[in-house]
Amino acid sequence: MIYADNAATTKMSKTAISTMVSLMEDTYGNPSSLYEFGQKAKEVLEKAREDIAGSIGATAREIIFTSGGSEADNQAIISAAKAGEKNGKKHIVSTAFEHHAVLHTLKKLEAEGFEITLLDVHSNGIVSAEEVENAIREDTALVTVMYVNNEIGTIQPIREIGAVCRKHGVLFHTDAVQAVGHISVNVVEDNIDLLSASGHKFHGPKGTGFLYARKGIRLLPLIEGGAQERGRRAGTENVPGIAAMAAALKEAVSNLDSYKAKLTPVRDKIIAGLREIAHSDLNGDEERRVPGNISFCFEGIEGESLLLLLDDKGIAASSGSACTSGSLDPSHVLLAIGRVHDVAHGSLRLSIGEDISDEEADFIVNAVKEVVEYLRGFSPVWRDLQAGKGKFIL
Repeated sequence: MIYADNAATTKMSKTAISTMVSLMEDTYGNPSSLYEFGQKAKEVLEKAREDIAGSIGATAREIIFTSGGSEADNQAIISAAKAGEKNGKKHIVSTAFEHHAVLHTLKKLEAEGFEITLLDVHSNGIVSAEEVENAIREDTALVTVMYVNNEIGTIQPIREIGAVCRKHGVLFHTDAVQAVGHISVNVVEDNIDLLSASGHKFHGPKGTGFLYARKGIRLLPLIEGGAQERGRRAGTENVPGIAAMAAALKEAVSNLDSYKAKLTPVRDKIIAGLREIAHSDLNGDEERRVPGNISFCFEGIEGESLLLLLDDKGIAASSGSACTSGSLDPSHVLLAIGRVHDVAHGSLRLSIGEDISDEEADFIVNAVKEVVEYLRGFSPVWRDLQAGKGKFIL
């Protein structure tokens, strides 16, 4: 099986696994306890906090551990919104192709009286800092723009957007779930106030994540109870999982250059091969994208059928976000960049990992070509297009 769905989740690294197992066996104390067992766990917890902070240019006290990116997104956005509300600011700026953890949170705030501006995204899958600045108003409490899109892999001009927010005194949050561990991220240089990340996206364990909150920003706890995480998230910390996440991130960040050097040419090779398929198109900018992402649309087919047939050939891929894989609606991300419904339905996301070989890349290209041709062979939509009863879009 060729695993090409790393944007959905990654295999835990050997370093993360060994770290986690060791702690589960030997360091199982509650870090809030005063006796030695607890204090050993506390030391591990704080070392993990320091390592994670160092990986993104933060300080340890600015890192809060969560259950993943979705929780971190929720806490960051709600905290910033409620802080703005106290000062009479109830306007939030975001984009139309954010992850649903952001969009659904914004929808909830909208029902509470906040005004939400969702910026349109260009066909290349990028929003400009100028557009963000034009949307900021006197009553804007927050700007939230994802660092890397989870479906099409495009990298946003985060540093420039952050600078615009600083200029106007507006808090800036970024969902960096698909960025951290894959490209260089520095919260200070990037002018970021709040950042969300998830461990299982960079070879850490599922159920782990963190929220960076710049010093001075007050966070509202989503979970009430104990005083863990300095009162910002109640509940006994998952020390083995957190330490494994920190180990995975430290390893990923130290290997960023080799990761990019290995994956970029393989990614580009697959893109070039898939472009040979008639009436197909790459989703998102060709250059400003993370090294492992390949997103395509193929006219005249259904993405679900494509995925099932690729699975039969031993390739694990997706048509978009794993969080919406049960939905029959076309991807909101693809619609946001201007894909029409019929084309958006025929999408494929390949997110490759460091262990992919050139032979596997060739196999993927050939398999997709075969499956697309097969599906088009009995597609009434494709037959109508070929017969001139409709116009090709791609």
